[in-house]
Amino acid sequence: MSQKTFTIIASVIFGVVALFHVLRIFLGWPAVIGGWTVPMWLSWIGLVVAGGLSYFGIKLATRG
Repeated sequence: MSQKTFTIIASVIFGVVALFHVLRIFLGWPAVIGGWTVPMWLSWIGLVVAGGLSYFGIKLATRG
């Protein structure tokens, strides 16, 4: 697998994760991990991080 292919696949996965964070924020989906309820503000951080990684990965992969 080439580095470009890997970067595109990783960027798409991060994009999907960011999409799920957006859905959780706007639809109010609960998230529970081992009995701990994940606060909604944590999804805002996850959205910024996953969205940023997706954006910069796609930007890197499409660079000349």
